[in-house]
Amino acid sequence: MSHATLQHHIPGPVGNLSVLEQGNPNGPAIVMSHSILSSSMMWAQQAELLAACGWRVLRADTRGHGGSEAGPAPYVMDDLVADTIAILDALHIERAHYVGLSLGAMSGFGLGIRHPERVLSLLLCDGRADMPEAAGAMWNERIDAARAQGCAVLAVPTTERWFGKAFLDAHPDTAKRFQDTVGATQVEGFVGCAQAIQTLNYLPQAARIQAPTTLLTGANDGVFPQVMGALCQVIPNAKLEIIADAGHLPNIDQPTAFNAALMRHFFNTPAWSKP
Repeated sequence: MSHATLQHHIPGPVGNLSVLEQGNPNGPAIVMSHSILSSSMMWAQQAELLAACGWRVLRADTRGHGGSEAGPAPYVMDDLVADTIAILDALHIERAHYVGLSLGAMSGFGLGIRHPERVLSLLLCDGRADMPEAAGAMWNERIDAARAQGCAVLAVPTTERWFGKAFLDAHPDTAKRFQDTVGATQVEGFVGCAQAIQTLNYLPQAARIQAPTTLLTGANDGVFPQVMGALCQVIPNAKLEIIADAGHLPNIDQPTAFNAALMRHFFNTPAWSKP
């Protein structure tokens, strides 16, 4: 069943935020937030699935990505949290579920810490709550490259890091879609979000997150199985799921397994939060 998609342009703290809405307008809300250098397009399949189950699904473009305006860099992660709250406020949503991947997961930790009263549950995929200095320093080269040549210069290395070359070669349509999206990212938005990642420091407060939380990670995504495993020990109501044969975007390279984990999360949260 296809669901009509509404486009919202919501005034955020520094510019308009583009949000796609589908599903039951009276259902419990789910906000979906994507990785850096991507857009709401990466959640298309999952949004359709959740909408078909009766949720009100909101796919937000992070500032400077997709259809959202950037505002001047630098940003801190709390700025991206404030954008999510601006969306909820504009749409008169008191509490929502939140699904975030990578950058979206990082800001999701902040949402759970800063605004627990607005969060029904968290599903956070392949993100961390802190940024060690060595890992943060890797972003400097990418920032310099984007400032010099635009984000298109990051398209191939970024997608190869996310998916691996073999997957991209086997799925040329997916490769083109994501590489085009990387290339279309506004430089100011990428730089600001990369700087927010570099200063990420939610780990000392992660134990304050009270919402039911599922931490998801691709088994092949570098340090993330260990990082998210450690976070699972810190966050009181958290559980960890590791998706086999998956990289940084398991909703794309292992969608069947990812979608099954998504359904487990939503059908295991309290009954009053379901459609």
